[in-house]
Amino acid sequence: MPYTATEIARHMQGEVVGDGSVVLKNFAPADRAQPGDVTFAENPEYLALAEKSSASAVIVGHAITASSKVLIRVANPRVAFAKTLALFFPESVFKPGIHPTAVVAASAKVDATAHVGPHCVVGENVSIGARSVLLGGIHVGEGSRLGEDCRIFPNVTIYARTEIGSRVRIHSGTVIGADGFGYVLDAGTHLKVPQIGHVIVGDDVELGANVTVDRGALGPTIIGKGSKIDNLVQIGHNVALGEHCIIISQVGIAGSTKLGNYVILGGQVGVGGHLKIGNGASVVAQSGVMHDIPAGQKWMGAPAQPDRQTKRQMLALQQLPELIRRVNKLEKNSDGP
Repeated sequence: MPYTATEIARHMQGEVVGDGSVVLKNFAPADRAQPGDVTFAENPEYLALAEKSSASAVIVGHAITASSKVLIRVANPRVAFAKTLALFFPESVFKPGIHPTAVVAASAKVDATAHVGPHCVVGENVSIGARSVLLGGIHVGEGSRLGEDCRIFPNVTIYARTEIGSRVRIHSGTVIGADGFGYVLDAGTHLKVPQIGHVIVGDDVELGANVTVDRGALGPTIIGKGSKIDNLVQIGHNVALGEHCIIISQVGIAGSTKLGNYVILGGQVGVGGHLKIGNGASVVAQSGVMHDIPAGQKWMGAPAQPDRQTKRQMLALQQLPELIRRVNKLEKNSDGP
């Protein structure tokens, strides 16, 4: 659907510099923009590329005041970029109803506006909220609850008694509520500890493809509202993520660890069990966390330490070959006849 520059600016609470009536039909990067396209520039370098492009309009910050292009000035160009993409590329709309191949228990409560796609299984006493979409091949276990406006992509497995808030997105292959990894050694064999807890997922959470969130051994495993979890992440039993955390691909968090709000874990970070990571802390990719991390600190390394401490050690290691060479030279010069 086409929009004028003025309509887009109004939607973004911005302002137009130039011809607000110009019609914009698509969003494109500057190096591929054609007439009728809008692009964005969050810094002077990007603006120079946009100026050379064929784009009809450019989304910019308030610091940009003049251009050969029509400008849509906004407080935050990257936020406006995301919102404009959603205008031009809205998500697919699915008709309410239950596909004939779906198996829905008689005791399940599926809102009349929800969509249950082909080959889904909805267990006993499940509740699915208004406008939620189950795309196909999804299993929702007994007693689970999904809020409003959720979108569950194909081949997701949701074990029994899982609680999922509203506006949650879960991508293909993800498993929520599988057994936690709990065993005790008994007479030389590993005896399984029954995992009788469940999983609670807050509002506005997004789980990427092939994420696993284990249910608690006794109480719940918790994913706080607004948290975003990338593909291939493992969340152990009784882990509690705070609100608005960012967990990047291939992270593993061992059981009973607690993360505060706005924590960031870089790719391939490993976090030991029963630890506490404070609000706003961040851990650099490929680090191994073995100790509690205070709020607001940035850690890195394996084992992870405060980043400045790790950087000093890395610099010292780089100097080690030269130090060894000097020591060897001193020893050689000090040798007697």
